[in-house]
Amino acid sequence: MTSDMLGKLRSGVRDVPDFPKKGIVFKDITPILKDGALFRASIDVFLEHCRGRKIDKIVGIDARGFLFGSAVAYELGIGFVPLRKKGRLPYKTESAKYSLEYGEAEMELHIDAITRGEQVILIDDLLATGGTSASAAALIKKVGGELIEAIFLIELEFLHGRDKLAPTPVISFLKY
Repeated sequence: MTSDMLGKLRSGVRDVPDFPKKGIVFKDITPILKDGALFRASIDVFLEHCRGRKIDKIVGIDARGFLFGSAVAYELGIGFVPLRKKGRLPYKTESAKYSLEYGEAEMELHIDAITRGEQVILIDDLLATGGTSASAAALIKKVGGELIEAIFLIELEFLHGRDKLAPTPVISFLKY
């Protein structure tokens, strides 16, 4: 991906001040999603990084990770696994809790979504504090997957979220 295209993607990220609460500047990707060329470019950056590698499954985090992860899995011809908020999956699940600024939340994964030893990449739109992603990594490992990398369109570096994913390699394309 050229630096010109990454610049165009960066220009498609809208800052929304004081959302979801005062003092937070939300990185809104909906301008990228609504623009066909930018949406294609956003999928392409993930694909360029993943092509030619031994990957069995893509795990996408609810909900924006579904947008990128499912498109990447489709293009690579591999399985996609949705990692959802508690109570949203219909079959038997494994779960992992994580901390939020205002309490606790829980993510779930179907117990049969990943076969022991499968090579898995985790995809989401944004890495912030790393709580959700660390929970996802724990679930992937709990069901027997080998998490080889976590990939994000955007990373808020000042929040040091990648530290919670160590030793898993973290890739992000737009850094703030």
